[in-house]
Amino acid sequence: MQAVRPFNFSAGPAALPHEVLSQVAEEMLDWHGSGMSVMEMSHRGREFISIYETAEADLRELLQVPEHFRILFMQGGGLGENAILPLNLSRGGAVDVVVTGSWSKKSAAEAKRYADVRIAANAAELPGANGRYLDIPAPSTWQLRRGASYVHVCTNETIDGIEFQALPDLKALGHDAPLAIDFSSHVASRPVDWSRVGLAFAGAQKNIGPAGLTLVIVREDLLGHALPICPSAFDYKIVAEAQSMYNTPPTFGIYVAGLVFQWLKRFAYGGKTGLAAIEQRNIDKAALLYAALDGSSLYENRVAASCRSRMNVPFFLRDERLNDAFLAGAKERGLLQLKGHKSVGGMRASIYNAMPLEGVQALVSYLKDFETRHG
Repeated sequence: MQAVRPFNFSAGPAALPHEVLSQVAEEMLDWHGSGMSVMEMSHRGREFISIYETAEADLRELLQVPEHFRILFMQGGGLGENAILPLNLSRGGAVDVVVTGSWSKKSAAEAKRYADVRIAANAAELPGANGRYLDIPAPSTWQLRRGASYVHVCTNETIDGIEFQALPDLKALGHDAPLAIDFSSHVASRPVDWSRVGLAFAGAQKNIGPAGLTLVIVREDLLGHALPICPSAFDYKIVAEAQSMYNTPPTFGIYVAGLVFQWLKRFAYGGKTGLAAIEQRNIDKAALLYAALDGSSLYENRVAASCRSRMNVPFFLRDERLNDAFLAGAKERGLLQLKGHKSVGGMRASIYNAMPLEGVQALVSYLKDFETRHG
């Protein structure tokens, strides 16, 4: 009988589907009769090339990525992309950044090393925010510059629990700059409107695989504009032309991500399959957890309802003296890594694709039991 694993609410590196982990374990020493582990394969050998090509094709199918976008498997993570992006797209000119949380704030600071960056809008400066990130400034209020090389937004703020429920339409705002999105913490959790995007990047470790792999999905017309100081291994055009094999890619990360893509393709829930099914389960999980928080007198989520994240749910105990007791009790019940980010405190439940509905139900049950005893 299979032992029940604890529910891991880590923000990243995060939980992976049990089915995927089991397959990785089975194939660890010998991938498909090759006599090798994936970690031992040449990245240019036929075995790994088949893994890579399948992973790329499955991702393109899942996210409905148009043919005029290139999919790159890179390294460096989200923080690395904060530099790699302006090195490739800024042309040393103007870059506008919308700051809606801790990650987009870091993006703006890093891009300033390579471009003329202006904060087009800052959620921390909204009325009543008092320096906190609680809402998304309306796109109609963004101070976007004519001639900007691109506009950067983080479409899901992992730390602050803020998510764009729809991508901004820059063309409707009268701007033709490409939109560059960091969708690290909700990649493959919902569809992407590619008509509004020029480039999207994501660290894999939150929703699709182990740390070390970074996805970049970039429109072809944006390739070939890297600054002279851009390292060749980070030049999108060079990486695209080499089909992500310019240098040794994160082979094991690509392999695991490919298994996650296959898991997503066959995922079924609520009469749906694939991405539609995982999105519906994510909606249901988030609704269940937010309802429990909103119906409580002990807990609170401070983010505006219109932009609450489906993936990362920060919450606070109104009596913070109970924080340690709350975390200890959660661990006893197999609910792991619920402590909030050190920069904001409180608690945070990350309920990515791999988190089953039963995990959220277990958390809600604990929230209610703890409040009964301490509320």
